[in-house]
Amino acid sequence: MKKGKILLSFSAIVLLSVAGCQKYPDGPLVSARTKTERVANNWKVGQAFENGKDVTADYNRYELSLTKSGGADLSVKFVVIGATFEYTTNGTWSFVNSKEKLSFDYNNNDADGVYQILKLEEDEMWLKGDGGSLELHYVTR
Repeated sequence: MKKGKILLSFSAIVLLSVAGCQKYPDGPLVSARTKTERVANNWKVGQAFENGKDVTADYNRYELSLTKSGGADLSVKFVVIGATFEYTTNGTWSFVNSKEKLSFDYNNNDADGVYQILKLEEDEMWLKGDGGSLELHYVTR
């Protein structure tokens, strides 16, 4: 009986310790993959919010490819009067602020930015513009 109580108490302490170490507000609690491995993926915007308002339609043609070595490719397709145009820029990404944020440095400086990481999973990455109100929920493509 004593062993059971000790094991239960130890398990509770470990669980609370791990829960207190969660890096990102929306998760995950624990991951077997490194942060770099989770960031390195081919992403598209699944949802976008500006000041809490759903603006996904403005961002549903954004695609982001990130590599483990820090490469970043951003492409956006625009449709104007029935014609499709594509904008692409290349650059780099890096972690900043103890891996709590992602910084993007593109050849086209207009696309540069720093984003707080809200969620970082293998198939989901939620970013919020640093000091801004734009929140992008990326999903794998």
